[in-house]
Amino acid sequence: MPDSANRRRFLILYICCSSLVLVGIDNTGVNVALPAIQRGLHTSVSGLQWTVDAYLLTLASGLILAGSLGDRFGRRRVFVTGLTLFTVGSALCALAPSLGALVGARALQGAGGAMMNPVAMSIITNVFTGSKDRPRAIGVWAAAGGISMAIGPVIGGLLLAVTDWRGIFWINVPLGLAAIAATLTLVPESKAPTARRLDPVGQVLAIVFLVGITYAIIEAPHAGWLSARTGGVLAVALASVVGLVLFELRREQPLIDPRFFSSLPFSGATLMAVAGFMAVAGFLFMNTLYLQNTLGYSALKTGLLMLPIAIASTLIGPRAGRYVGHHGPRRPLLLAGALFVVSALLLTRLSATTPVWVLLASYALLGAAFGAVNPPLTNTAVAGMPRAQAGVAAAVATTSRQIGQTLGVAVLGSVVVARVHGPIGAGLPAASHAGWWILVGCGLVVLVLGVLTTGKRAAETAARTAERLAEPTPDLATATPAHR
Repeated sequence: MPDSANRRRFLILYICCSSLVLVGIDNTGVNVALPAIQRGLHTSVSGLQWTVDAYLLTLASGLILAGSLGDRFGRRRVFVTGLTLFTVGSALCALAPSLGALVGARALQGAGGAMMNPVAMSIITNVFTGSKDRPRAIGVWAAAGGISMAIGPVIGGLLLAVTDWRGIFWINVPLGLAAIAATLTLVPESKAPTARRLDPVGQVLAIVFLVGITYAIIEAPHAGWLSARTGGVLAVALASVVGLVLFELRREQPLIDPRFFSSLPFSGATLMAVAGFMAVAGFLFMNTLYLQNTLGYSALKTGLLMLPIAIASTLIGPRAGRYVGHHGPRRPLLLAGALFVVSALLLTRLSATTPVWVLLASYALLGAAFGAVNPPLTNTAVAGMPRAQAGVAAAVATTSRQIGQTLGVAVLGSVVVARVHGPIGAGLPAASHAGWWILVGCGLVVLVLGVLTTGKRAAETAARTAERLAEPTPDLATATPAHR
């Protein structure tokens, strides 16, 4: 291949990776700005939870749909639309005069991010078609995502050292505009030969479930767990997920095929993604409040103190990816589960006088766990799946990561806040103990499922699922074309 064509391909790869870096840094970098946002907008901890989760919810809700939109309407077009929404949302975040405006703008950012990530992967696989080049390109893409999330707190701390919390969002504007210009100049348009049908009903039901469960968890400490409002919202969320399963079983091209979950590797990877990323997001959320509100550290010192997370993730992630490629996902998953457990155990007796070396050790272990868990999740989710279904299975695994982060902030924030007596800074260390034990449980989930999803029995369930997916559902087999 001519050098100029090869350079163009790698420029396209870097453009796609830049979108992932923007989303990843914005995802975790905002954490160190939360105390500053709390002071600037005079909000409660639940307001901070919504600041994080509004972004994660829309990101999780739109990932699968965005892939279908790119296949149908053009990947470059959808990618540029996502970059535009993310850039505009970032500017609106920086200009937000109130918490409500900030939460709305964060949701717009998340919608843009949802359109960027899966479409970027489609662009990469369309540009890198060789059997050797494509896995390498996807590996670079995946590594960029993991590293960007890990370094987010450090970047956020550095930005807050020279500006206020609004600077966290302003920095995205010139970067987003540059990415838009580069995409329009270098990235070719492409579509799928046969695009999947859109599923608006399934999409709405999925959004109602995610928003409902998150709203109930965040607001329950204030409204009461047994209040009519909390119960009503949970009932709506439960009804929507039941309706989603029943509706999707009857569709020829469902948003999420419920039959996927009969594969133990797929179900296990979904739960491990939720548990692992719940641990990461909950860990970052609680530590930010502890370091700044309890210990009085600056945002810069907070970001720098979390540097071991970025270093360990950067060192372990690529090695775990190579190991999975040669030996399978079992050992990286077991390592990740054990590291999650130990990193949280170190903080189960957290106090205002906990030695810094304990914090640093816990952060390094968390970073190593994050680096080890990320590569094998998609591999496990698609294990044994038919090639035609692998993309959807990978998209569900990615969505599960975002759901885990959403729940991490919602659950940990609510559990800890409910136990705080007096000022948040003074009461946080003791109140956080229950949160750390929840994260220990998340690590145990990864550890146990890492064993169950990588054995012979798991492979057999994946093979049976693949056979079922190759056949039409009973309803569709007997339905007339008019009813399909």
